[in-house]
Amino acid sequence: MIEVKEKQFTAELEAAIQSVHTDQKNKLFSYTEKINPVNLYRFLEKSADLKLPRTFWSSANEDFQMAGAGHAFELSAKASSSRYEQVEQEWHALLSDAVIYNPYHVSGTGVVALGGFSFDPLKPQTKLWENFPCSHFSIPSYILTHAEGNYYLTLNRFIRTDETYAVVLEQLQDHRQALLNNAENKRDGSALHIQRKTEIDPEQWKETIKKATDVMKNTAVDKIVLAREVRLHFNQSANIPDILKRLVDTQPNTYVFGYEMGEDCFLGATPERLVKVKDDEVLSTCLAGTAPRGETMEEDEQIADNLFRDPKNREEHDYVVQMIRNTMEAYCTDVNVPSEPAVHQYKTLQHLYTPVRAKLKKNHRIFSIISGLHPTPALGGTPRQEALAFIRENELLDRGWYGAPIGWMDSNNHGEFAVALRSALIQKDEASLFAGCGIVENSIPESEYEETNIKLMPMLSVLGVD
Repeated sequence: MIEVKEKQFTAELEAAIQSVHTDQKNKLFSYTEKINPVNLYRFLEKSADLKLPRTFWSSANEDFQMAGAGHAFELSAKASSSRYEQVEQEWHALLSDAVIYNPYHVSGTGVVALGGFSFDPLKPQTKLWENFPCSHFSIPSYILTHAEGNYYLTLNRFIRTDETYAVVLEQLQDHRQALLNNAENKRDGSALHIQRKTEIDPEQWKETIKKATDVMKNTAVDKIVLAREVRLHFNQSANIPDILKRLVDTQPNTYVFGYEMGEDCFLGATPERLVKVKDDEVLSTCLAGTAPRGETMEEDEQIADNLFRDPKNREEHDYVVQMIRNTMEAYCTDVNVPSEPAVHQYKTLQHLYTPVRAKLKKNHRIFSIISGLHPTPALGGTPRQEALAFIRENELLDRGWYGAPIGWMDSNNHGEFAVALRSALIQKDEASLFAGCGIVENSIPESEYEETNIKLMPMLSVLGVD
């Protein structure tokens, strides 16, 4: 069986290189095979050994994970309002010439682009996010996909006209063998601990809340979302696969992501899906309105009931639901919205939740929905442009990719994006954590500050807080 697979692979690669030479045009070659189970976190460790940048995705409530190694091809766009269209055009141009062997057509196999966007392309970038452009997607050189109980490996190689079959084959086979080696890497055995935690200007952040409430009292602005940063210093460099595994194990019902650029890695466990597309089926979810979990079942149920009935949280939630509905109606048909939200419970938090389902119109794709949805009122405010202008001018934080769309799309017309919340930018032995909340006219700064502390806890808990 192994010999048959190897013959298939070499034949497909040889044909792809022949196509590149015949057409005198560089092309992406993509080959997918079903393989025996492989530990995704060891795959990521082996990627680091080979000095290949890493990507990771794990979907909430689904048996679906991807781990990527290397950048076979990169998609990016300049900081502008047309960045979604620019990336989409690059993506389709790449696929139009690609040579793809994928008999499975399972989500996350074939050509897969993983990546994301910055929150606001118009806000000047600071040194904190210097490794992360306003938009960046990677087609990993090697993608390990765990889906529907099976494991798949996709090899992607952008083949140039001056490359030979022997050189390309040798590189692909060497890396494949090293990445699929399930042997555990040697560890020093020491655990990650936080040595110092620094809150970035918390009092000035509270003053910004007061400024926002004053604006809302005198203008038509209804809501402004403000975020803040906490900086951590560790006893050693963080092990990215370990953190991702802990997030998957301890933060159920979330989307766990990791995206490495240079020596920095942006990762998190977000509960909020932005949009999922499978063929023409579209699903977006509103997750706005937050409360902690109770210490007893009775207390938990009471907090959930209070959240469901709380006018401020219901109003905040409805802002987002109506915006999602309006966006869906612009790009989709058969839009279905429940009449009221449910309460979804996570390990440390609970949220008001409403799913919105629709069918995508033929002339639109996943980026059409993303461009209409981002930022939702839960991340920016209402009205959108006025709230964004206030954030751009007054928020202390460079959000970078925090609060922005992050996710994946594949050559099977499947894709899913989440909102990058509950996240951290890991930089060797340091990290920045981010959290925000929706400010309305009667917001109390100290209460909003405490809400951000609650939202920071899921990430703090996996980074060394006892």
